[in-house]
Amino acid sequence: MIIPAIDLRRGRCVRLYQGNPEKETVYGDNPVDVARQWEHLGARMLHLVDLDGAFTGQSQNVQVIGAIGEAVGIPLELGGGIRTREAVEKALSAGISRVILGTLVIEEPRLAGDLIEEYADSIVVGIDARDGTVAVKGWTESSSVQAIELALRVESWGVKEIIYTDIRRDGTLSGPDLAGLEEILGKTGLQVIVSGGISSLDDLHALKPYRERVRGVIIGKALYSNQLTLTDAMNIFN
Repeated sequence: MIIPAIDLRRGRCVRLYQGNPEKETVYGDNPVDVARQWEHLGARMLHLVDLDGAFTGQSQNVQVIGAIGEAVGIPLELGGGIRTREAVEKALSAGISRVILGTLVIEEPRLAGDLIEEYADSIVVGIDARDGTVAVKGWTESSSVQAIELALRVESWGVKEIIYTDIRRDGTLSGPDLAGLEEILGKTGLQVIVSGGISSLDDLHALKPYRERVRGVIIGKALYSNQLTLTDAMNIFN
């Protein structure tokens, strides 16, 4: 499944280069229209990231996220600054299908484990890695945990699927991190959604050998900069 990304910052649809807030490109002032466009073109799920929430812990995009939920009929997954039980419950009650936990898994593993057990398929763990090490708080800080270590840990909690992002590749159009993906697939039984660096149909073809375990591919900049069309991408990986 191809999953278009909608990254939200100050109410607009943007893309960042390697997650750097100083390297922002605005792709739309109305994210609701963007969401409708992806649904119209055949997307079966949208990946929303609240960048303000990720950087500051305080969302400026609650109304936009709610409006997107009302405007489209496909499932939405949401990440970015979701670091409390209240934030998880608020997102799910607002119609978000899946909440992505990242920083919380590192900083409050007991709470994260409880939420994963309680909400099961409505929670997905995001593992965002920079040079193999997990980054937290909107990728502004590095933890001491290796990506593969975290993957094994959350699998032991009963997690079945993760979103794996190579930060160095995100927004760079430099191709997916096949080595990191292979390590996770080789050492765990997890299903993986791949994110970061997708730039071409060749990148999607490169992921096809892993199709049994790679459930989806998140694409952002390549779609917004017309490097790829959603239709062409879905023809290869849907």
